[in-house]
Amino acid sequence: MPDDLIRFTRGVPANESFPVDELIECAATALREHGTTLLQYHPVRGFLPLRELLAEAASAPIESVFISNGSIQILDLLTRALLEPGDVVLVERPTYDRTITTFRRAGMIVKGVPLEDDGMEIDALREAIDVHRPKLLYVIPDFQNPSGSTMRADKRAAMLSLAEAYGVRVVADIPYRPLRYVGEDAPGLAEIAPGQAIELSSFSKLISPGMRVGWMRAPEEIVDRVAAIAEDTYITPSMLSQGIVYEFLAQGRMPATLERLKALYAPRLHAILDALNARMPSARWVRPEGGFFLGLTLPEGVDGAEVRAAAPGEGLVLSDGTGFFADGGGSRFVRLPFCALTEREIDDAVARLARVVDRVRRDG
Repeated sequence: MPDDLIRFTRGVPANESFPVDELIECAATALREHGTTLLQYHPVRGFLPLRELLAEAASAPIESVFISNGSIQILDLLTRALLEPGDVVLVERPTYDRTITTFRRAGMIVKGVPLEDDGMEIDALREAIDVHRPKLLYVIPDFQNPSGSTMRADKRAAMLSLAEAYGVRVVADIPYRPLRYVGEDAPGLAEIAPGQAIELSSFSKLISPGMRVGWMRAPEEIVDRVAAIAEDTYITPSMLSQGIVYEFLAQGRMPATLERLKALYAPRLHAILDALNARMPSARWVRPEGGFFLGLTLPEGVDGAEVRAAAPGEGLVLSDGTGFFADGGGSRFVRLPFCALTEREIDDAVARLARVVDRVRRDG
């Protein structure tokens, strides 16, 4: 195995993206201004000033905002609050593997709906609702993990209309939405149908995953139910992290941070698209306009498991594509996170991947 191993696996922010000095200043201010509040047990719904900021930004009532230790924990709480073991949940196929795990661990039956380059296939969604009668539909409408796709505006409206007609709750996970590098935003689900979709997000991709600050916007009755379970689970969230994030936002640091992140990540997106065009033209992929991921479908006849097994020989580590598919499939799928690698590393990684694919084809 080569010494210069490239891990083309986890979608983590680049280390150089972290605003360390700014966070040191925000931490000092937060402790100076709110120290006894942040260091004490606190009501489980989250730091009130931060909830107020998030509610104001969304023109929503503060009662609709809940903050916890990352959005995946909120999803776990939400699942326990709204669903019972044996209920059916629909997800995009592919979707975030941790979401599938969260639902299954709670005893849910998880069914996938095919994902196209511009979002979920609406006719397939209609059929899946008719057949499975799901209680909940989970989507990542912007720069989807793992595919990189963004749901077209008319598909968003059609999805919400179907969900309303059949009484299906919609959960929209939107952590990547602020990270658009090219093109124009599609309308958010809350803009299309205010109050219909439950929204989840976090500051993991914008500030730091180590802060563990995620949030939910949902009807007050759902927030009440989630908060009751949270209080019985961990008593109080990570208040110091929430106080630091509050200062970061209140001091107006986010707009400049977003511009810096876009300037850092946009060239990496262009680099992976250029490298794939040059080195793997027989593969297929979505052209993301933002976010952290690109989903690659290997050429016909090339098995992803064989590619993954052979990749370390070229100094490359790949994730298991089948884990992103709730009910089978994905044998030719590879998630390629481009966010934490430099442009040179990306080009090198794609070159290595292309060599592996060629070798698997030859050995076929």
